[in-house]
Amino acid sequence: MKVSLAVTLVYIVLLVVAGIRAHSLALLSEAGHNLSDFLALLLSLVAVYFQSRPASSTKTYGYHRAGVLAALVNATSLVAVSFFIFYEAFRRLQHPEQVQASVMMWVAAAGVAMNGGISLLLYRWSRGTGGDVNIRSALLHEVGDTLSTAAVIAGGWVILVTGNYWIDSALSFGIGVLILWSGFGIVRETLNILLEGTPRGMKLEKIESAIRSIDGVNEVHDLHVWSIGSESHALSCHISIADIPPSVSERILRDVKECLTHDFRIVHTTIQFEHVVCEVAHGCVIPVGETEEQHHHHSH
Repeated sequence: MKVSLAVTLVYIVLLVVAGIRAHSLALLSEAGHNLSDFLALLLSLVAVYFQSRPASSTKTYGYHRAGVLAALVNATSLVAVSFFIFYEAFRRLQHPEQVQASVMMWVAAAGVAMNGGISLLLYRWSRGTGGDVNIRSALLHEVGDTLSTAAVIAGGWVILVTGNYWIDSALSFGIGVLILWSGFGIVRETLNILLEGTPRGMKLEKIESAIRSIDGVNEVHDLHVWSIGSESHALSCHISIADIPPSVSERILRDVKECLTHDFRIVHTTIQFEHVVCEVAHGCVIPVGETEEQHHHHSH
């Protein structure tokens, strides 16, 4: 990962120098695209570090959200970069500048080799981490980069053959669209996590019916599902059960937890039991924590 960072940084410098010398906006756009990748890789590293830090008495959930925030900052910067590229490309379409196509092609060829290699490394890493949003966003970036750099090679060749310099600006538009598309996707996903939205791919109705189907559960309400980090999900709900001793309700609790872990990969749960016979307003509620304690007292 650190090697990828160093190589990407060297390549960004090369792109900027070559872009200025060859008067190629496509190369400079690629520098912007690669800079966003450099940030994505850096933030993925930071996020992985934060997520591995243990929870404390002040940060009881640990630092999972730090990685999500990092991904949001990165994606927002991508959107800004893409709008700058659109502006420049539009300006150049009106006043095309002479471009050194051969320089474009050589520099882009080096980029394809580099981005392809990093994509492969990230793909292996993402399989190991089970699809973390940060590593996935970095991988998406790299694949997009490899494709857009390959397009720059093709564009350079067409410029060499036809002498049409507007192709350089057209390529820049394409790269800008790629950056914008990947940026918006990550913004949407990270905002959903930060706004405590239902995790991507989960349906609240499905979770509710799965809990209702468990033997002993009469009714489920006040159901909330959210993400703490990109891959850790939490759930809280109230479950109505019959007026039974804690030693019996313990089995229902175990079944519910097993179902949530197995079917929905939800490990962090807060479940509160309520009796059917009396109203919640009159305080006739057994919080799960107490039922567990009472159960332990019974079993000793």
